[in-house]
Amino acid sequence: MLNRRQALKLLGVVSASPLVPLESHSANRPGTNVSSFNYCLNMATLRGHKLGFIGELKTASQAGFKMVEIWMDSLQQYLSTGGTLSEAKKLLDGLGMTAVNAIGFAKWIVDDEAERNKGIEQMKKEMGMLAQIGCKRVAAPPMGATDKPGLDLKKAAERYRVILLAGDETGVVPHLELWGFSKNLNRLSEVMYVAIESGHPAARVLLDVYHLYKGGSGVETLPLVGKTAVEIIHMNDYPAKEPSLITDADRVHPGDGIAPVKRILNTLKSNDRPLIISEEVFNAGYYKQDALQVAKTALNKMKHIVERVK
Repeated sequence: MLNRRQALKLLGVVSASPLVPLESHSANRPGTNVSSFNYCLNMATLRGHKLGFIGELKTASQAGFKMVEIWMDSLQQYLSTGGTLSEAKKLLDGLGMTAVNAIGFAKWIVDDEAERNKGIEQMKKEMGMLAQIGCKRVAAPPMGATDKPGLDLKKAAERYRVILLAGDETGVVPHLELWGFSKNLNRLSEVMYVAIESGHPAARVLLDVYHLYKGGSGVETLPLVGKTAVEIIHMNDYPAKEPSLITDADRVHPGDGIAPVKRILNTLKSNDRPLIISEEVFNAGYYKQDALQVAKTALNKMKHIVERVK
């Protein structure tokens, strides 16, 4: 059972040092907010360019990023064509980069026991791989539980605890991801309930500007999340469309839409450690542009937003 102090810690009321070492690639210019944020590129932003694992990393590096969120299928494709985990680590180190998170789709949360156990084993295997390349986080979305509503959130919390305990063994922490289009875990209140009810001090939530809007959570109660619970947020923006009509493909660079990006960053930034802001978009128009220019634009757009954060 989760005691009062654990709940307060997760909500950010009680300060505590994170269990996982935090990256420190942020600059520290007096009088700016740069030290409050670390810039990161989610490889979804370059996914349509089909650069491959090595090409994605090199492009992000050339654009000026020191942090990336990799996709498990891209890493696995690299391994299947002769690459090794040790070589992947050397590549990251040589570029001066850190893989701060990985995007995978293991079905760890589903009701079907056999399928869930398979998903948990997949998650454990992927955590072991990520540990070898220095990646200390992995996304844990409600994969497999998106179409049918009514998932028991208490059971979801128990299942989240299982993969958190697996993370204790590998040093890779699964971050519970909100998916606004899903029939389950599409609202801020749901992911926070599951994270708190897990009763595990490493529990974290992975939020996304677009998914907060798509799921109907808004930002009015975002301060209740607390600063400890969020280490990474996916950055993007969206046009003026109703949540029921907007799709992943509508995401644009932060600052190019109507999303309250500055308000979100003002709410979640912390004086204790930098918040990792990672652009994740699936924009077909961007995929037609030069990959390096897309990555450079992503970084510049995020920097411009940060300069205007109070």
